[in-house]
Amino acid sequence: MNPAARDQAPARQPVDVPAAMVDLLYTQSNAVLFANFAIALPVVYVLRPSVPLPMLAGWMAAVYLLTTLRIGLSWRYFRRDGSTPPQAWARRFMVLSWLSSLLWGAVGSAILLPPEPQLVAFCCIVLAGMSSGAIPSLSAHPATYRGSVAAMLLPFTIYCLVQQGPVYGVYAGFAACLLCVNIYYSQVTYRALRDGVTLRFENVALIGELERERDRATAADRAKTRFLAAAGHDLRQPVYAVGLQAASLLTLGERGDVAGSQAHAIGRRLQATLARMDNLLDGLLDASRLEAGVMPVHRQPLQLARLLAELRDEYAEQARQRGSVLRVVPARAWIDSDPDLLKRILDNLVGNALRHAPRASIVVGVRRRGDAMEIQVIDTGPGIAAAQQARVFDEYAQVPGLATAGDDQAGAKGLGLGLAIVRRLAALLGHQLGLRSTPGRGCVFSVRVPLAAAAAQVHPATPAIPAAAGEPLCVMLVDDDAQVLGGLTELLTLWGHVVYGGRTVAAVRDAYHAASQDGPAPVHLILADYRLAEGLTGIAAVGMLRASLGRAVPALIVTGDTAPDRLQVLHDSGFPVLHKPIQGEALRAALHRAVQPAETA
Repeated sequence: MNPAARDQAPARQPVDVPAAMVDLLYTQSNAVLFANFAIALPVVYVLRPSVPLPMLAGWMAAVYLLTTLRIGLSWRYFRRDGSTPPQAWARRFMVLSWLSSLLWGAVGSAILLPPEPQLVAFCCIVLAGMSSGAIPSLSAHPATYRGSVAAMLLPFTIYCLVQQGPVYGVYAGFAACLLCVNIYYSQVTYRALRDGVTLRFENVALIGELERERDRATAADRAKTRFLAAAGHDLRQPVYAVGLQAASLLTLGERGDVAGSQAHAIGRRLQATLARMDNLLDGLLDASRLEAGVMPVHRQPLQLARLLAELRDEYAEQARQRGSVLRVVPARAWIDSDPDLLKRILDNLVGNALRHAPRASIVVGVRRRGDAMEIQVIDTGPGIAAAQQARVFDEYAQVPGLATAGDDQAGAKGLGLGLAIVRRLAALLGHQLGLRSTPGRGCVFSVRVPLAAAAAQVHPATPAIPAAAGEPLCVMLVDDDAQVLGGLTELLTLWGHVVYGGRTVAAVRDAYHAASQDGPAPVHLILADYRLAEGLTGIAAVGMLRASLGRAVPALIVTGDTAPDRLQVLHDSGFPVLHKPIQGEALRAALHRAVQPAETA
């Protein structure tokens, strides 16, 4: 199943308004059928002195027989099996209605109506009532009503035109006008009924969509609650470990016998613990950057063999520690993708396989699929049930068979973000993502990447290392958090850099001016936190410090924000952005990368 297909809203089911109108036709026919039974007897009673009784009896028997047939047709309709189309039922109803109306039209014709003024008036009243009363019942099917009203009133109109005398002319004109007016109002009624049926269907569909949205919102709220609980657990674990290791350092310091080897070992453990925390926060950051649409894409020809070799070297030891066997099948094709984003996709897929399939066999292989290469991550783990596969790529999903939040190596992926990030990255790159799984036999995750053009299949140039990477820098540092400011100042100073630091822009200016009193005080870089005191942003602080210096000094913005709107603002600023927490080596590289253009210019 293509996971991107689940992002689309559910399509609204087609509405069969004509079928609903036929159903309405049968539902509202009870009044007409009752009128046929009830009014026939008074008509016979009034006409009996002037019309032969056998003729009246035959007419009444025909009316009752036809009405009984119509009742039987309605009974069959409401017990139908669906094999007969609605329009066929409408035609049957229409034919019987026309025949019934012809019988009533006979009352107003020379067949039954004698030329007696009082009887003509009586028949005019009966036919006017029958034709007008049928509007609500028969207008759901316009052809049925038009034929019925014509069969009732036209014989009476013709009868009156044939008779002599002005009164009959008035009756004829009245009947003709009544015919036209009733047809007009039946059409108005039909439109109202049709609009009502359409609106009812739309309301039902809208209620269904609202219920689905409510269910989705409820599920998302529950998933986020589980996510926050998992995040709290996974963040507390490394914080707890950091606290223990810091306590060890303090204890050794109090004894005054901190050996270099011990300090080095504790430092390494601290780095490993912070790396776990960094993985968690990186997952959150990736999700926010993807949601904000600020994840940059740099497509280029990529040698598949090099990418697969990196995966093998990076995960071989992890697989061994977990008792798994990792095999990477080499491939020599060139593909077209963003190397960093594709690597992140494969990192998530391989890491997921290692976590949810311990002591299993894991194979990373490639298959040719037309003009694309399909990179597959295959494991022999427990697999994922078919009912759960649709949820695997959802945010915050905790699917049985996948890593749990308590996995000590899960990182952000244990929060249910890893595969959701994979889905979004694949969509961003335009790569097709796939999943096949059989419970008890394992999973096959795949990503299909287009082949690179033949002319582009050359080795990309290796990025040059800045020549001045080891030279000290003079840095303006502004951060309103005293602990962060002190820690950064101490670290930068240990690296040999000169720091003009402060919690405000004014304090940084003062530190710079104080240093200037002792001699030249160059500034190579401005390092500013994004959120500063009194609502000031790091972007504004950089602008103010540049204005003080009178030149556009390179700048770095440091932030812990993951909200999509904030990430969009930072992206639009054009400044390089570092996301907290920042590991020492990453910070060192970012500093010199930021000043490299200025130094080489």
